[in-house]
This record gives sequence, structure tokens and C-alpha cells, in this order.
Amino acid sequence: LSALPDLHTLHEDEDGWTIGAGVRLSELEAWSDGRQPMLARMLRYFGSRQIKNRATVGGNLCNASPIGDLAPAFLALDAIVTLRRPSGDRTLPLDQFFLDYRRTALAEDEVMLSLFVPRPPPDARQSAHKVSKRRELDISAVAAAFVVATDDAGYVLHARIAYGGMAATPSRARATEAALRNKVWSAQTLE
Repeated sequence: LSALPDLHTLHEDEDGWTIGAGVRLSELEAWSDGRQPMLARMLRYFGSRQIKNRATVGGNLCNASPIGDLAPAFLALDAIVTLRRPSGDRTLPLDQFFLDYRRTALAEDEVMLSLFVPRPPPDARQSAHKVSKRRELDISAVAAAFVVATDDAGYVLHARIAYGGMAATPSRARATEAALRNKVWSAQTLE
């Protein structure tokens, strides 16, 4: 797969970013710095330089580990995956990609081609966190990512909260997202 040029796309346009499944994590880390700070932060604590120089975005996601570090960040960013098979491409939201423990929506004749990450709402607050025994070079116990946007009055218009390590698959906290929507972004609301 590493010889397929279509898998190595890193492209930005006005709607968002297209990230090829074959993009190495070290490439994504350097590329996301200044473009997508949440990804840059998560990748900073991902693993050793040797691992990041070899591991790929698609490998991390298709592995379908419930404690993978990238899945929560991409889930919070509303990523859409493109899957390729001989009969053509299909797309689906990343939150429909993980089906069960280490099981994905990939068909036997498919590979992940890329992810599309739409631009978050303007001025959205973004953060990603990793809990592990060591700060660096350690697998996550829990990983979390958050994207929240408010209007001028401070009411939540958009909320995406995603976790890895809390269940058999990485997933969004949809009930919490719904509970935040149309509430004032305050310490009391968060409590």
C-alpha cells in the first residue's frame, strides 16, 4: 500500500483537509502544525519518532483499536472516510466506520483511501487529551477530543466530544453533545 500515490494526499481547500490513509504520522504532525492544532497536539504525544516515521493514518484507524489516539480527534472533527474498491469509492462518516471491537465497515475488497476533515466552525474551541502511565511513548488508557463553538452570546451551537478507551470502539458522547447544545458555555453548564 505504501507504493500507491493516491494514499499519500495532504490537501487543503476552503472546505477542509483531505488526508491520505498512507500519510505517515510524522508527516501529518508537521503538516497539521498551524493548520489543525488539535491533531498536532495529539500527535506530539503519540509515540517515538521511529514509530511516527513508519505508522500511517489509515493503519492507525483501520487497526480499530478502542484506545487508538487518532480516532477520538478525527471523530470530534467530523471526519469522513473514503473507501476504495475495484467497483468504485464510497464515503461514510468516521463515526459509522467502527462497528465493534477491532471491526470496521471495510469490505474484504476495500482499502481506506483518505479522510476528509471539514473545517470546524469559526472560533471553535478544540482540545485533545491522552491519559497514559507515561506522558510520551505509551499507549492511551483513555484519549479524548473536544470541539465546541458558541455564538456571540456564549450559547453552544456545535459540540463534538469523542473518546477512545471507554468502550469496544472509539465513539462520540452524543448525549453530552446534545445536553450542551443551546446552553450557555459556563462552568455551571460544564458541571
